Amino acid sequence: MGYTIDHSACLAETIGKGGLDAASFAQALSALAPAVARLAQQRDDGSLRLLQVPEQSDDLSAIRDVAGTLMEACTHVVVLGTGGSSLGGQTLYALTDRGFGPAPGRPQLIFLDNVDPDTFSALFTSIDLSRLGVVAISKSGFTAETLCQFAILLHALLREVDESRLAARVAVITEPKDSPLKALADRFNLPRLDHDTGVGGRFSVLTNVGLLPACLAGLDLEALRAGAAAVLDATLAGETAEGAAPAVGAALNIGLMRQNGVTQTVLMPYLDRLADFGLWFRQLWAESLGKDGLGTTPIRAMGTVDQHSQLQLYLAGPWDKMFTVVSLHTRGEGRRVDPELLDDARLDYLAGRRMGDLLDAEAHATAETLVHHGRPTRLIRLDSLDEETLGGLFMHYMLETILAAHLLGVDPFDQPAVEEGKVLARHYLEKIASR
Repeated sequence: MGYTIDHSACLAETIGKGGLDAASFAQALSALAPAVARLAQQRDDGSLRLLQVPEQSDDLSAIRDVAGTLMEACTHVVVLGTGGSSLGGQTLYALTDRGFGPAPGRPQLIFLDNVDPDTFSALFTSIDLSRLGVVAISKSGFTAETLCQFAILLHALLREVDESRLAARVAVITEPKDSPLKALADRFNLPRLDHDTGVGGRFSVLTNVGLLPACLAGLDLEALRAGAAAVLDATLAGETAEGAAPAVGAALNIGLMRQNGVTQTVLMPYLDRLADFGLWFRQLWAESLGKDGLGTTPIRAMGTVDQHSQLQLYLAGPWDKMFTVVSLHTRGEGRRVDPELLDDARLDYLAGRRMGDLLDAEAHATAETLVHHGRPTRLIRLDSLDEETLGGLFMHYMLETILAAHLLGVDPFDQPAVEEGKVLARHYLEKIASR
């Protein structure tokens, strides 16, 4: 699957009082056995669409057609959406653009997931609109922020290009039902990909929602899904929940919450390319589990950066956190530190080393220190970071979230509390419009 997981340092037998005791761990795993069996049944009978997506291939041709059209006309493509309509695509794009531009021959993707007018003003003064493409993503087609963004960009594009040429620059992903976003796509004859009606936004990264940006970035779409399929197969093929890594993760998170009051789960990757993955995970976990006074709070930390801003709290603060440290073998990689430039006996440990040596050493040291302080710590060690590995990580965390919801007794696929804020926002806008 491209990575290994070691959860032993989350258990009391390894770290003492901060860990989950054997009886509680066994009880949580036993409670998950029927949930894993139900997921296997849902994959087979098609009642949970998410579980069939990894084996799907009939949608890839349409994705590639839309991406090809956009790449012919555009040097930059703005991806509009918020939450699950954006975070997965951002995570995938980070595999190719480290912040210094896209791969050769590919458009630069710009993800706009907020409605700060200052950001849009900067966009209009920084980008050649005659070479700008737009992808608007909203499952419902009613997302206020996305519609606001889209209407403003459409108005600007129509001043730059003829309406008949708009379809070469703009595409839409939304459900195949009546909505304002679908109406705009129909009005201007824009290419439209159907958002899978059976897959919620925060679980949609392996559908066209994530794969269209991935295709524009030049990623291997089949490999992404193959990685997800491998994790799904391994999870559902086990005879016991103990053999399924996502079930183990769910049991640890919820078991530690109940036994030790661990109310926060920290994901700490030691790779810049997984910075956005941490944000994707944060939404998935929070919005799926935070219901009925239950759930734990997800935190995205970054190694090595947050060693200098958060680690003091993690090591000596409240005993309310579980940690997952994600690392890649980087020893011997990167540029070498010239010993002549660090000619100081106090820096002998660093002189002559490669940058990857330092990153690898810090990841190991942080994990070991957390364990030494009795903090429950799970280790995920990547063999490589490519499309297949990332697809596997996506599937692992989606399954872990679904199984954690089972232990909590909540529905992982709804978000009823969010609707109140949306209603109030519309009310405030109506009051402004009436003045």
